[in-house]
Amino acid sequence: MEIKVWKKTMRIVGTILSILFAAIILPTCAKSDVRTVETKSYRDVLELFNEIGFTAEQWQAGIREVPRIEITRIPKRWQEQSPNIPIRDKKNVFFRLAGPGILIENEIISADRKHLLNTIKNNKANNDQRILQLAKKYKVISEDSQTLNTTDLDILKNRVDIIPLSLALAQAAEESGWGTSRFAIQGNSLFGQWDFSGNGMKPKRQRKELGNYGIAKFDTPQKSVEAYILNLNTNRAYKKLRDKRASMRTNNIKPTGWELAKALDKYSERGSQYVESLHGIMRYNKLMSADEAYLWNKGTIIVSPAP
Repeated sequence: MEIKVWKKTMRIVGTILSILFAAIILPTCAKSDVRTVETKSYRDVLELFNEIGFTAEQWQAGIREVPRIEITRIPKRWQEQSPNIPIRDKKNVFFRLAGPGILIENEIISADRKHLLNTIKNNKANNDQRILQLAKKYKVISEDSQTLNTTDLDILKNRVDIIPLSLALAQAAEESGWGTSRFAIQGNSLFGQWDFSGNGMKPKRQRKELGNYGIAKFDTPQKSVEAYILNLNTNRAYKKLRDKRASMRTNNIKPTGWELAKALDKYSERGSQYVESLHGIMRYNKLMSADEAYLWNKGTIIVSPAP
């Protein structure tokens, strides 16, 4: 019995020491600073995570601070080497590279939402160009409109809001095959968004009855995140998600990925089975706690895979 207690005590001490050590080696830099790290393999990424204290051990210790990491592209070697990468390492790399980009986009949306709510409260929405541009971006009004009515503002409030990190991570894993799909490698597409412009990547087995569609491609994974969240916030197919999120806000309940996933049965032809799959990913990988994550107030690290 005493040996078990001693071992447990030593594990706790080890965790505390790792936290303190991480705090010592974390780079001290301003929020505006940018550091570029070139990586040649997934091991280089894991070494970076260890250097800055962005590890599973830190997360398990309750630390929810996430570094500002942006990745320039998804290299083909990730797809080629994936079958031989330990599952633990594969998930660590995927979640810790995808997560910061989602939080970065949510940070922008949160700032826009705060401005929107303050402007509405002060009855100044129709004189605010930033609000007018938001209404056009979120497809509430047409590009040539110059005014907003009360209904427009109510719709805009429902649309300018974040997507919980746990939900976005689960969808990214599901839609991109943990970043290994052809669309992820060739087009930085993490969320399998359809494109009817004729410029999308063609599926190998395209169904003619659904029209001339493709999978949207992006210059960077970050652009994919931006488009995904805007899609959930504007597409009529996801109105149920937006209404559920707004209802939770009204009742002073923080929207969670688990709850909002229940409203995404229209995201896939699999319907309720798709929702069950997202919940399975969240449950198995314990993603619910990701909704507590926040970005550090330090510089950005650009991860650039070497050719």
